[in-house]
Amino acid sequence: MSQQKVVLAFSGGLDTSFCVKYLAEDKGYEVHSVLVDTGGFSDEELKTIEANAYSLGVKNHATISKTADYYNDCIKYLIFGNVLKNNTYPLSVSAERVFQAVAVAEYAKEIGANAIAHGSTGAGNDQVRFDMAFRIIIPEAEIITPIRDLKLSREAEIEYLTNKGVGREWAKAAYSINKGLWGTSVGGKETLTSEQYLPESAWPTQITKTEPERITLDFVKGELKGVAGEKFENSVEAIQKLAAIAQPFGIGRDIHVGDTIIGIKGRVGFEAAAPLIIIKAHHTLEKHVLSEQQLYWKELIAQRSVCGTGNA
Repeated sequence: MSQQKVVLAFSGGLDTSFCVKYLAEDKGYEVHSVLVDTGGFSDEELKTIEANAYSLGVKNHATISKTADYYNDCIKYLIFGNVLKNNTYPLSVSAERVFQAVAVAEYAKEIGANAIAHGSTGAGNDQVRFDMAFRIIIPEAEIITPIRDLKLSREAEIEYLTNKGVGREWAKAAYSINKGLWGTSVGGKETLTSEQYLPESAWPTQITKTEPERITLDFVKGELKGVAGEKFENSVEAIQKLAAIAQPFGIGRDIHVGDTIIGIKGRVGFEAAAPLIIIKAHHTLEKHVLSEQQLYWKELIAQRSVCGTGNA
């Protein structure tokens, strides 16, 4: 009898690394890991994640790029609408989850998987986003959620992997980090409290710039097409350019508190330099354009009133 296939939504972090070992060695599945890139990884990082997946024991690893779809179908509309949840959070991770979940489900369907897994905990919205997409697209597959079902702490995961001989530097694994084009979320013990702030070491990008820099942003029909005098056909590249300039200043760091789908309060740190700057710049530009339009119409109405046609 052949092994049953499970497709695992894989990021290369602590949770999904645990899932590979648990599913392959404890549950006996043939594990197929898939990473859906939404613009948060360099080519070198993707290669490292792939190598780590194979070293953990996956049968096959796939990387699917959804960055262009993510921008065209979502991010540009977040910019058009100047979307900041609670006037604070640019939906850095929540906006990309649907694209990732759908891609994983379609891949599982394509290879004929018996089961589909993700590393979400039982505490936030991601579990619902993944579960719903999986149930709609591949309802015949069993959904496996080891971290949620086993109610594991990160310390317990580290101990398990260490006992399995997975020797890595797990200090950074104290924090759950999700990277994407529209920002990075950071969760850890501090975000589980109501008052603590994340330490400097928890942030993916360390502060290395302190001297002010002046840059210009060029928008074409609401889309970012120029950064610091450099022109881009592809707005994704423009966003990445701005992030590289601004993140080392520590711009766009904050902790957002909001209501989760499951009815509890959630607290998450995020690093989103480019989104915050783009939205604020676009908002300012939009207000300037509207002011000019309002002035035009006021002048036109005044002229029509003088001509005796103001009551039309």
